[in-house]
Amino acid sequence: MKKINRAYSVSNVLSKKFNELEFSGEMEASLGKPDKAFSAIIWGGTTNGKTEFAIQFARYLTNFGKVAYNSLEQGVSATMQKALERNHMESCGNSFVLLDREPFEDLIIRMSKPKAPDFLLIDSVQYTRITKGQYYQLKELMLKKGKGIIWISQAKGKLPKGALADDIMFDVDLKLWVEGFKMFPDGRLNGGGEPFVIWAKRAAKYWNEIV
Repeated sequence: MKKINRAYSVSNVLSKKFNELEFSGEMEASLGKPDKAFSAIIWGGTTNGKTEFAIQFARYLTNFGKVAYNSLEQGVSATMQKALERNHMESCGNSFVLLDREPFEDLIIRMSKPKAPDFLLIDSVQYTRITKGQYYQLKELMLKKGKGIIWISQAKGKLPKGALADDIMFDVDLKLWVEGFKMFPDGRLNGGGEPFVIWAKRAAKYWNEIV
């Protein structure tokens, strides 16, 4: 006979402990305090700051564990090098690693290891060339191991580009839209909700703000 999953009483649920990340400052004002095993998607138009925010977010997450950034779109390139320099990623030491277009099968092996990174960023959805089934395979692995995953996506209008990115947007906890060097959060936020300024000077120019 097939074993079915346990059913939880209300008291079971209310007494359950989660691994809440102690975000503070601007990041807390924007994203609140997510569980460590959170999922997110960052999307936006070209040259609006989505990769810049992704790197800033990755740097912030190194305060809570090791971060891997799978650069499928740019790889180890001059543009990625400049982005890392702008955001002083050298200060993260071994808490941040850049993966050079690592394929899905290798990524599964990496994230299955006992000392795998605590957080994984994938840039971008469109370059993964994975199926919806493979997406759920990686999602379940990350949940089982209590690790966070962030997807980065190109945009079509104001929505993520393509069927898989659209499915991911509806599935993840945090939906992070980037426009004009600001990030606008939505989704299952544990607090937060305020826009996050990615690059003050360029955001001010885009939104015609006086600084």
